[in-house]
Amino acid sequence: QVHIVESGGGSVQPGESARLSCVVSGYTLDLDYYSIGWFRQAPGKGREGVACIGVKAGNTYYADSVRGRSTISVDSAKNTVYLDLNDLKPEDTAVYYCAARLLWEGEYRYWGQGTQVTVSS
Repeated sequence: QVHIVESGGGSVQPGESARLSCVVSGYTLDLDYYSIGWFRQAPGKGREGVACIGVKAGNTYYADSVRGRSTISVDSAKNTVYLDLNDLKPEDTAVYYCAARLLWEGEYRYWGQGTQVTVSS
């Protein structure tokens, strides 16, 4: 079983930055075999993929909505994946979720409870 806990959300003003953290844990977990993704869901909207990273290879993907102003990274020693969001906009307001899947699986199976990011002046 894989357990995921997100943190780092809060209220920020437009133009500011935020760092979201995702701690992944589990018995005999080897994060090298996982892809970790960040998703978000804004009020009244569907879930959107934001960024993901293959932990061992380090390959990354970013949605157009955040590309160029966000960075996903891994601290393998801490089993933690970070999402740095810069130049935040009101449309970035959402609950951000972290999810994990084994590299050979097509869907993200393990999900955290989410962390709220609110961008408002």
